[in-house]
Amino acid sequence: MSSQPRSGMFDLTGHVALVTGGNSGIGLGMAHGLAEAGADVCVWGTNSGRNAAATDELTKHGTRVASVRCDVGDEDAVTAGFAETLERFGRVDSCFANAGVNGRITPFTELSLTEFRRVMRVNLEGAFLTLRAAAAHMVERGGGGVLVGTSSLSSVQGSPRNEAYAASKAALTSLLQGCAVEFARHGINAHSLQVGWTETPLADTLHNETFERNVMRRMPQRRWGVPSDFARLAVYLAGGAGGFQTGDTIVVDGGYSIF
Repeated sequence: MSSQPRSGMFDLTGHVALVTGGNSGIGLGMAHGLAEAGADVCVWGTNSGRNAAATDELTKHGTRVASVRCDVGDEDAVTAGFAETLERFGRVDSCFANAGVNGRITPFTELSLTEFRRVMRVNLEGAFLTLRAAAAHMVERGGGGVLVGTSSLSSVQGSPRNEAYAASKAALTSLLQGCAVEFARHGINAHSLQVGWTETPLADTLHNETFERNVMRRMPQRRWGVPSDFARLAVYLAGGAGGFQTGDTIVVDGGYSIF
């Protein structure tokens, strides 16, 4: 049980949040923040062991928590996963489409269509399928909601030899801007998070002395982001159903992009 009090606009008691890729990294950081603020949380992931471990961690906050094994790139799996989520919780008030895969660092002229599609399948198609299911549910249920996607700085900065990943994240940002306009009349807000260098399992392969040195030269906070940096932001966004802020691309990078 969390020792932190819940009060005012940051009290998410009774709120139900869905976080894909919520069993580790940024997604788990979000899930912790949401649960600590009082939300019931459902995490989706493809690794059953990580799902179980995340569920054990999150239940310590004292809210309802469940995990669903779901491959977001599989339309039937998303349909079934969303149905299971509704069966367990009855509703979804906020949906964080966070599941993603890294691109393999490859010269563009050698990038295969198979590899390009592998990245798009999860990062773009998976987010599309998840957000579509959530939006349909929110519209039918009424009462508003929140859609959030985890994008990346690579979507707006040149990303040599990782064009597939950058393209998937740029498209996700555009998708959510469209959702912000289309669903505004339903009280549904939509945002994307433009994430910078963050300590996650996906980023582990990037770590070496030279890379670390180059990143830190442009990092005003002189550190990488960590999953817990996304906890309060998730709470803020989840609590914004029906508010006036929508369609934002929120930069979370420790000042990297402006230095």
